[in-house]
Amino acid sequence: MRHQKSGRKFGRPAAQRIALTRNLVTALLEHERIETTEARAKELRRWAERVITTAKADDLQARRLVARTVTKRAVAVKLFSTYVARYQDRPGGYTRIVPHRIRPGDGAPLVLVELVE
Repeated sequence: MRHQKSGRKFGRPAAQRIALTRNLVTALLEHERIETTEARAKELRRWAERVITTAKADDLQARRLVARTVTKRAVAVKLFSTYVARYQDRPGGYTRIVPHRIRPGDGAPLVLVELVE
């Protein structure tokens, strides 16, 4: 039984799973909207909300913690310059998951993950 075991495994080794989520978070922060599967989107939401909440502190430690997850320096700069100001008064709920379509190849439900305004 998986009682109190958080996170999805996606049938991947730990290193691949961490790389996948880091790349998804970076892509979401870079483009503000991405299309992915429903399961990946739900896991991405956890990571992205934590990164944005951490960045709201806007100190050296926050920058170091964000650098662990965000893989592109330009995206990290955008996070601290644009998103921190946008979400300063918001206590959470920075992302939105919108059902989009069904993938023709395997029937997986695809969703749009976007940052709220």
